[in-house]
Amino acid sequence: MSDATPPDSRQAHSRRVLVSGSVAYDTIMVFEGRFADHILPERTHILNVSFLTPRLKREYGGCAANIAYNLRGLGGEPVILAAVGHDGVEYVERLAAAGIDTSAIRIDDSLHTPQAFITTDLADNQINAFHPGAMSIAHLVRVDTALPACWGIVGPNGKEAMIDHARGLADAGIPFVFDPGQGMPMFDGAELREFIDIASAVVVNDYEAAMLGERTGMTTEAIAGKVDTLIVTRGGEGSLLYRGDACEHIEAAPVRATVDPTGCGDAYRGGLLYGLANGWDWLRCARLGSLMGAIKIECQGPQNHPIDRDAVARRFQQVWGELPW
Repeated sequence: MSDATPPDSRQAHSRRVLVSGSVAYDTIMVFEGRFADHILPERTHILNVSFLTPRLKREYGGCAANIAYNLRGLGGEPVILAAVGHDGVEYVERLAAAGIDTSAIRIDDSLHTPQAFITTDLADNQINAFHPGAMSIAHLVRVDTALPACWGIVGPNGKEAMIDHARGLADAGIPFVFDPGQGMPMFDGAELREFIDIASAVVVNDYEAAMLGERTGMTTEAIAGKVDTLIVTRGGEGSLLYRGDACEHIEAAPVRATVDPTGCGDAYRGGLLYGLANGWDWLRCARLGSLMGAIKIECQGPQNHPIDRDAVARRFQQVWGELPW
C-alpha cells in the first residue's frame, strides 16, 4: 500500500493533480425503433443488419478529459496524461482554453483520437464500438515530465500506460487513485493486485467491485485493507467509503432532473480529487464527489454542465454543511 500522507517537500507546494486516462470523442446515434424487432435470435450466426439513425451527436468525452473538466471547474489544477491523434488537435485546444494543463498530452499525426460509437434504440438498449487509436501510445507520456503534483489518478487508458503511470506515481511518492473502470478486462489478477499494492486508494462502481474481487481473488474487505481508502459507487444509492475496518455510507446528493448519466462517475472523481488536493478528509471529499455526479446527471453529455463554485457550495451546504473554501 502506498502511503497516503502528503507527498515529500518537493511536491508539497503543488495542488496539481495528474490525470491519466483517455481523451476521446463520443459519437452517439439514436435508432428510432427497437433492436429486438430487427435481430432474429436464430440467425445471429449470420447477422447482417443496418440501423437508420437520423439523430447523431458528437460529444467530448474520455475519462481523463471528463475528470479534468470537473476538477478545473471547481478551481483545481488538473494535468492530463494522455494521447490523441491527428483529429484531436481541436479537442486539446478546447481543454487548454478551459484552463486545463494539456502540456502532457501527446499528439500523433498517424493515429486517430480514441472514439466511441454508440447506437441507442428507443428501449435504451445500446450497441457500442470503441476505437482505442492513440491510447496505444499513451505510455510514451511520462509521469516524471509532468511533475510537480500532489495527487494522481490512473483511469482507463492504454494497458501499458496504466501500468507505467501507476508505477511512475508510486516511484515519485505521489499518492494516487486506481480507477480501472472499463480498462479492467485488460488485466489479470496478478496485475490488478500490483495496482492495489501501490495505490493509495481504489475507486470503482459496484459492478467493477465485484469483477475486481473475482479477478484478484480478494474480498472487498481485503482490498480495503490493502489501500488507505476504497470507494464503491452505487449510482442513486450513494457510495460506500471503506477505511480500515470501517465502512461509511455516503448518501447520493439530491438530483433535480435525471437527464444523462454519461460521465457521472468521472464527475464524482473530479470532486473527490479536488478535495484530496486541498487536504480535506475523505468523507467531505466523497460528499463533494456525490454532488458533482448529481450536477452532471442533470445535463446532456459529459462536459456540458456548468460548474459554478457558489452554486456548488450552496447545494453542498443544504445537505452536509459548509465547504471549506
